[in-house]
Amino acid sequence: MASIFSKIVAGEIPCYKIAETENCLAFLDVFPLVHGHVLVIPKKEVDYIFDLEPQLFTELHLFSRNVAKAIKTVVECRRIGVAVIGLEVPHAHIHLVPMNTIGDINFSREKLKPAQQELEVMSGKIRAAYEQMFSA
Repeated sequence: MASIFSKIVAGEIPCYKIAETENCLAFLDVFPLVHGHVLVIPKKEVDYIFDLEPQLFTELHLFSRNVAKAIKTVVECRRIGVAVIGLEVPHAHIHLVPMNTIGDINFSREKLKPAQQELEVMSGKIRAAYEQMFSA
């Protein structure tokens, strides 16, 4: 059975898209740790990030770097934290989490439940920043 992320890639489930390449997709986490929390995935469904082909592994991380730079211009924070947990969804993914304290990237704490309008506004701002920085 396809993962929820594969269903997002296929367009079966909507997302708040930030950016995409031929092989990768970035979108807002709808249950974020903090506002601006983004998930970056390979479009190809591979469960374990270290099982990705070397070229896709590299592309995913370089794409994540660009998305993180866009987030940093929109969300007031000290850093963009990076986490690869890999247990909650059987599809490799990277969490990009705006951080002001180490507690901002604590996955055991209660997640936020932003309204649809908040997600639309945030994704629009990050997407615009990404496009301004990285569109040719």
